[in-house]
Amino acid sequence: MKYHSSSKILSLEAVLAKIRTWRVKENRIVFTNGCFDILHLGHIDYLEKTRGLGDKLIVGLNTDASVGRLKGADRPIKDERTRAHLLAALEFVDAVVLFDTDTPLELIQAVLPDVLVKGGDYQIRQIVGYEEVVANGGEVMTLPFIEGHSSSGLIDKIKALD
Repeated sequence: MKYHSSSKILSLEAVLAKIRTWRVKENRIVFTNGCFDILHLGHIDYLEKTRGLGDKLIVGLNTDASVGRLKGADRPIKDERTRAHLLAALEFVDAVVLFDTDTPLELIQAVLPDVLVKGGDYQIRQIVGYEEVVANGGEVMTLPFIEGHSSSGLIDKIKALD
């Protein structure tokens, strides 16, 4: 059977089944989340480094409605289906799960990763899911961003071309 990125875009139930299989094999499960609106070098660097912290990387992806509530009516630029496929096409991403809430707390509570990761602009103890992951014996970490690479900055640069 040929590989297709859509095989890594999973429902919550499907990702939980995968996690059970991965845990039997003693895989270290890493989780991060975000909007990933316009995939750029900063995202790739962050996700690749995040995956390096374990054996399997699950990415929680905000739905279009969730992004709109968080970032404003003109966002996202790319629809959730496109964003999910772009992330799933990355070899170091093992699963993509969409969530429609403003925070990924319920998803993190279900997944209970071994490592929860966010960008360096977060304080570790203020990361959504910190208490749940630590209480379950997991770690919460931050990784620095590559300076000058952000979706908002890219959007501003494109707007300035007008």
